[in-house]
Amino acid sequence: MNKNTHVLIWFLIASVVCPKADAQLREQKYTWKSVQIHGGGFVDGVIYHPKEKDLLYCRTDMGGAYKWNAASASWQPLLDWVSYKDHNLMGVESIALDPSDPNRLYIACGTYTHSPGPNAILSSSNRGKTFKRIDVPFRMGGNENGRGNGERMAIDPAHGNIIYMGTRQDGLWKSEDRGVTWKRVDSFPIPASPAAGNPISRGMYYPQPNGIIFVLFDANRKAGSKRSVIYAGISQKGTNNIFRSIDDGLTWLPVPGQPTGLMPTHAVLSADGLLYITYSDAPGPDAVTDGAVYRYGIKQSGWKDITPIKPQPENQMGFGYAAVAIDAQHPQTIIVSTYHRYGKAGGDDIFRSTNGGGAWRPVFTGGGGGKFDYSSAPYIAYTGIHWLFDVEIDPFNSNHAIFTTGYGLHETFDLTNLDQGKPTTWTVMNNGIEETVGLDILSPPKGAQLISGIGDYGGFVHHCLDKPVPAEELSGPRFSNTTSISCAAQNSDVMVETGEGSGSTIKYSLDGGETWRATQNIPDATSKSGSVSVSASGREWIWTPQQSPSYLTADNGATWQPISSLPANQRVVADPVNPEKFYSMALFHGKLYTSTDCGHTFVAHDLQLQDGLPQRVNRGDIRGGQDRLYMAPDREGDLWIAAFDGLYHIKSCSYEFAKLDQVSEIHAFGFGRAAPGGDYPTLFLVGTISGKDGVFRSDDDGKHWVCINDEQHRWGLILQITGDPKKYGRVYVGTHGRGIFYGDIH
Repeated sequence: MNKNTHVLIWFLIASVVCPKADAQLREQKYTWKSVQIHGGGFVDGVIYHPKEKDLLYCRTDMGGAYKWNAASASWQPLLDWVSYKDHNLMGVESIALDPSDPNRLYIACGTYTHSPGPNAILSSSNRGKTFKRIDVPFRMGGNENGRGNGERMAIDPAHGNIIYMGTRQDGLWKSEDRGVTWKRVDSFPIPASPAAGNPISRGMYYPQPNGIIFVLFDANRKAGSKRSVIYAGISQKGTNNIFRSIDDGLTWLPVPGQPTGLMPTHAVLSADGLLYITYSDAPGPDAVTDGAVYRYGIKQSGWKDITPIKPQPENQMGFGYAAVAIDAQHPQTIIVSTYHRYGKAGGDDIFRSTNGGGAWRPVFTGGGGGKFDYSSAPYIAYTGIHWLFDVEIDPFNSNHAIFTTGYGLHETFDLTNLDQGKPTTWTVMNNGIEETVGLDILSPPKGAQLISGIGDYGGFVHHCLDKPVPAEELSGPRFSNTTSISCAAQNSDVMVETGEGSGSTIKYSLDGGETWRATQNIPDATSKSGSVSVSASGREWIWTPQQSPSYLTADNGATWQPISSLPANQRVVADPVNPEKFYSMALFHGKLYTSTDCGHTFVAHDLQLQDGLPQRVNRGDIRGGQDRLYMAPDREGDLWIAAFDGLYHIKSCSYEFAKLDQVSEIHAFGFGRAAPGGDYPTLFLVGTISGKDGVFRSDDDGKHWVCINDEQHRWGLILQITGDPKKYGRVYVGTHGRGIFYGDIH
């Protein structure tokens, strides 16, 4: 295939997300709602339409895109229809709006440049109600380094059919037919050796160069001019990084006299002909040590350093500058944000100038006095603002501003208070945004409706699913990532969680999650996260820390003993009826381990699976619920294996497992309350059954299944699922970036 062209296929949403179902597979309508946390992930960009009031969108690094609904004062998700096979589209690289047509919306989608999944431009002519999908040959990295930079995609304000897209690795691309076809702009200068930024960004999630991070059209074109002036910035330092074209992108030259010691992060053009650019020494949001803000006078062809506060890396006071925005009604009024300044000089901040950067006032530190209202998402008070990679001033209201952060958004309606030396007040603007990653979920037999384990912000005890957890319930040790939750089947007041945090990595509750405490000891200093299992009585706990042997405690973690008869890194499950029994499985080695002495010793048995043992390749996300051993509630020794490529149920005491014919792929598995009149727990499964992928329920041991989600409720990648033992039909779904949902029979 020619690299400058690509065969493009248009997809209607319904044809993408709703594969044809097997005639024998029934469907049942469910009502789906988000478990309310509010935010919980990195909202890395806000995009206002310049000509229509209250028309704005935001993008996230792995949880899709949202449109603001002014009537309900909430964000509406736009990409919940994305299926599992297309889940790479849930990471949004950039959003572009047509200045001359407020109905047109373009979303550039692709989470990782190294993912085998698709990269696409989603085009909408009705503000995101429906999309046409255009698969593209260039790679995107919505959850890689520099994801808060931008915007990479821009539409010519004079010609709405022309769109430019700056990419990370594949240069600059142009469409002349509203995104239907794309060609690479070969005249654009590409760095000879792409910049990698700070070495800390070369890890698993940030392995690639950042490329072209913004494209800007100069809307201040001369009267009668037929050619567009375009600016583009490359995430590189030590050489020219800002380029300009004055002939519709035919030729490009570096802007003369530009600073080259740092790399750009954001840029805006003012109505009075000034280009403002924020700089740092890495793309972010990883650690940085230096940054600056510059202004370029287009008519005067001159650069000026207007940095509010100079970083001092030599004094351990290094930080960068992330975002810059202009007041559309007052082009000399600008705001910029810092990043990686938390813990230094009062933390990250926003600075505001009313004279084009000649003088600045801080919003929070240095006497700014900015205040926060966390009432709609109390957990945020424990985190502190960080990753302020976009700030925007409402083009129709100079008092209204928004900034993004690692857990969502804040807004103020009194920004001009700074002119009178008064503080501003910022409220959480996350209503509708749910961007957490559900690493584990538990619905106990009594008490709280749900215990959630999530990435970055630990998790919560949800007594009410429709409201965020109150501040008074957030005490006790907190994790960053909670990786495992377990409770005693016969005494669910006993709960144990494992995770990652600055202190202990295992904690417990003896009152159903009302209060939590860290264990007195841990097995060794390197013990962290992993999985935990609590016996039916709650007396014994078995913890398998990450990449570690398993350990047993019978005194709430005061003392631990290693389990030598169990291989390392082995997940354990407790029998829900017999407190002396535990089980473990080495799926790819064909072994099942059982303990009948409260976990002190395990005996190995040959694991016999119908169709043989699976191969350990291409088996989904390792954080998901596949390739795990499960225990049916309220039954002794009733074992299920949810393998990635099939579902198995124990059929004899010889540890033989029969395979269910209809199930061909599993991503998550769990149990719920039995159907009325039924005597076996319901099964819930995320995967593929009878050729259809979706979310499923079975009320008869897996003999028959019903699909319980629809084409608008797909959520990309789902990691966990469990039913509610207290309410028949209710199910909880933990997604990768769209939070946790609960569903009830409609």
